[in-house]
Amino acid sequence: MKQSKSIFNLSSKILALLCCITTFSPNAYSQTRVENSAYYTKPSAVESQKYPSSISNIAKQVTVRIFTDNSAGSGVIVGKEDNTYTVVTNHHVIENNSKKFYQIMSGDGITHQATLISTPKIGNLDVALLEFTSDRFYQVVEIVKTNQPLVGETTFAAGFPNWDQTDSSQIGSTLTWGSQAFQLTVGSIEMLTSRTLRQGYQLGYTNDIKSGMSGGPILNSKGQLIGINGRSKYPIAGIGAFHFIDGSRPSIKQFKKMESLSWGIPASLIRN
Repeated sequence: MKQSKSIFNLSSKILALLCCITTFSPNAYSQTRVENSAYYTKPSAVESQKYPSSISNIAKQVTVRIFTDNSAGSGVIVGKEDNTYTVVTNHHVIENNSKKFYQIMSGDGITHQATLISTPKIGNLDVALLEFTSDRFYQVVEIVKTNQPLVGETTFAAGFPNWDQTDSSQIGSTLTWGSQAFQLTVGSIEMLTSRTLRQGYQLGYTNDIKSGMSGGPILNSKGQLIGINGRSKYPIAGIGAFHFIDGSRPSIKQFKKMESLSWGIPASLIRN
């Protein structure tokens, strides 16, 4: 059995462009309805801090850019067997892809044809697996072995924003930038909900996540994978965007804190 499958046993309208992290173009769409009402953000003060070179190097090597026939997002290399690599991303990055067309751009800028691993979705997680083959060596991310990260722990979130704000009035696409669009942000874990939100979201963190960074890795200070990006701050749906798996919603006080955070799926939920 492949290494990646022993680590991960899972499956795999139009919405306003402004509320999707992974929107490819103004005509593309995603079914994730809890994303930021803005598809670009200005760097925060904490984001301007200098990253440890080791974290930056790891993030650049393990983070990939994913293209489908109507969208673009990010992913992270989580497994390798012989010359076959496995990438985890958000399910909403690859859904609604009528042509079943998947391309993965590795950190060296090389584009690889990829295939979707067709396995049942476990627990309805917003997660999917892709595979690509290459004779080149690519680093596989180390997955944290502890069940949960800790509140206050430093987080590094990586991915490929689809849009760039050149100034206060102009926004340009990065789809022709290739791997040059890579971005790394730094923040910290602010919330770990005792009840999991729908689709596996449980990790609330302060990093700014932009359109296109869905599926990218959330790393700790050791460069280990603790989760994947998926939802950004201040969802356009408001409190309606936050549903726990038991059908309940947070209190107004809890929601006010939750809406100010980005949300990810912990690695503990997407591994055996």
